[in-house]
Amino acid sequence: MAKEVLVEVSARHVHVTREALDILYGKGYELTPKKALSQPGQFACTERVAVVGEKSSFPAVSILGPLRKDVQVELSATDARTIGVKAPVRESGDIKGSGACKLVGPAGEIEIQEGVIIAKRHIHMTTADAEKFGLSDKQIVSVKIDSPERSLVFGDVVVRVSDSYALAMHIDTDEANAVLAPAGTMGVILD
Repeated sequence: MAKEVLVEVSARHVHVTREALDILYGKGYELTPKKALSQPGQFACTERVAVVGEKSSFPAVSILGPLRKDVQVELSATDARTIGVKAPVRESGDIKGSGACKLVGPAGEIEIQEGVIIAKRHIHMTTADAEKFGLSDKQIVSVKIDSPERSLVFGDVVVRVSDSYALAMHIDTDEANAVLAPAGTMGVILD
């Protein structure tokens, strides 16, 4: 049985806390959902902020909802180099000692001392998916992605298991460009 998984590209984005949103957009401001994402309860917002590094900035980076307990900025390695931010490869939520930047919104700005990461490529799956594939939470796997011109095997892919997830692999824009992955690309989890 082929262990197929949909491969989705995660572009640069920002997760914010209630406190950060109050500073960036004004006290009591509420996020405006623009588009539901594949992971249940997650959504892209109409709100955008500037992400400012030492060398440059991205003027309009999407905020993803819902609100989080920590501010987190997810960039590709190319993005981080472009704006002059040091960002380690980490799983989402693992921000201790990660990169720093400034976020600028229409009502204010904040300097975050940590929270900028390059997201470790990962596969979201439910416990039923994990059982079907014979995998477990935090297991590291490889995934082969076929492409007409740039097929590739991605190693060091972390499996993340929770019944609040939907089955999908997430890679960043650098990784998607490396394999020329069009929308709807499927990957095969290798043993």
